Amino acid sequence: MKRRSILILFIISFIHLIAAKSDSTTTNIYIPNIEGTIRAKYEYNSSLDAHRFQVRNARFSVNGNITPITSYKAEIDLSDEGITKMLDAYVRLKPYKWFNFTIGQQKIPFGTDNLRSPHLLYFANRSFVGKQLVSGLRDVGATVLLRNFTAVSFDFQAGVYNGDGLYDQKDWQKSVNYVLRLEAFPTDYMEVSLNYNSIKPEDLRMNFYDVGAYVDLGNLHLEGEFIYKTYANDAFPATKSYSTFAAYDIWTNKGILKKITPLVRFDSMTDNNKGKVNSLGEYQIDDIARKRLTSGFTFSFAKPFVNDIRLNYEKYFFAEGIQNEDDKVVLEFVVRF
Repeated sequence: MKRRSILILFIISFIHLIAAKSDSTTTNIYIPNIEGTIRAKYEYNSSLDAHRFQVRNARFSVNGNITPITSYKAEIDLSDEGITKMLDAYVRLKPYKWFNFTIGQQKIPFGTDNLRSPHLLYFANRSFVGKQLVSGLRDVGATVLLRNFTAVSFDFQAGVYNGDGLYDQKDWQKSVNYVLRLEAFPTDYMEVSLNYNSIKPEDLRMNFYDVGAYVDLGNLHLEGEFIYKTYANDAFPATKSYSTFAAYDIWTNKGILKKITPLVRFDSMTDNNKGKVNSLGEYQIDDIARKRLTSGFTFSFAKPFVNDIRLNYEKYFFAEGIQNEDDKVVLEFVVRF
């Protein structure tokens, strides 16, 4: 409760600061920007005949420039399924168009679905690749980005991080987490990425290999991602997960409804371990193997606010003998400002 009160005070203080600066000048490029995302949803679990309401996100961020080459961002989530979290808090230096350096608390540049902000998601819930295996993936450290604008344009990122997550920053580290990401853009409507991430949450080092790609063909968006996760000393069988989906935009331009997007996704994962041992010192299954078929519609409304309604149905498939308690309908309302 104390942490939440401090974060709320933080937001209010920044709003007052921006209002004061806006009164003095509206052309100053150094005025901070306030952004936010609210995701509220209702879920009906048809497997359990039960339901719930959730505030999936209530994110607020402040970002801007201090000098021509220095920018910053601070972002919090007042309700990540009811939990308050500090997300981003970093300083970025960009002395050249082809180079920038970020230090502080930040999202790790890894994967495709993982890197999407909540308001940019195609589905109400992320894929197994983007949630069960990477799950937000924020840490404290430093990231370098290099950009190439000639021939086939690409971005290359490399970073090192504490490995203790967002809230344990006092311990001295004898090992680090690190990441490599190559993102290529063969055309304006296509992207391919190769990703590598090595983490050691406790005593077990785990390595992630990820490949993702998407292509936009007119109103049709096609996307796929595959991840392969290995464990040091073969402490646990390798985990594999993939996701593939299609979405098609139907533009209406009628009244306040901008477009309707029918979409379908299939994703799958094998048994997963998060690097922790049980009381017997064994690495056990933390996420059981499963498959899922998701279908639905997204209803997008007119700007200036990004305003979507996502209606999804998720059908789960487990191995024989395992009870399915996850089939559900999700109705989610999203606003971005």
